[in-house]
Amino acid sequence: MPVQRLNHAVLYVRDVKRSVAFYREALGFDVVMEMPGAAFLQADGSSNDHDLGLFQIGEAAGPSQAGRSTVGLYHLAWEVDTLDELERIATKLSELGALVGASDHSTTKALYARDPDGLEFEVSWLVPAELIDDELLAARTRIRPLDLAADKERYGGQTRGGVGVSVPA
Repeated sequence: MPVQRLNHAVLYVRDVKRSVAFYREALGFDVVMEMPGAAFLQADGSSNDHDLGLFQIGEAAGPSQAGRSTVGLYHLAWEVDTLDELERIATKLSELGALVGASDHSTTKALYARDPDGLEFEVSWLVPAELIDDELLAARTRIRPLDLAADKERYGGQTRGGVGVSVPA
């Protein structure tokens, strides 16, 4: 049986309390379990036991060198249901000084941010399969700056996004 989805991610962080506060404020995660030096968070509406585990390794920990001088994970990506929600998160990430990029990948509209330890993550909305046309498919190899206003005008702010990879049947 093939893998169906990612159940959770676990990150090593310098200060678990600081990271919990960030993920709660930035993405609305709730703490479902804590223990000394560790916390387990769940996204609103998730059916997972937890979506994110955080393990504290201390303030002396060096920055991740993944992708610069070592192999390692580049980023995690979470999906949101609507463009209105993507816009709300973009505003919140900007307020927190965490937003580092916003890209239009044709069928995926994406925000990129860094947590307090500099670990990168993505928050994205996927164009529903029934709204993907030949123009969008042809543009999938080009990355453009994200224009949320134009996307909301085209798709609607409350249109529910696709799940996983939105590819027409």
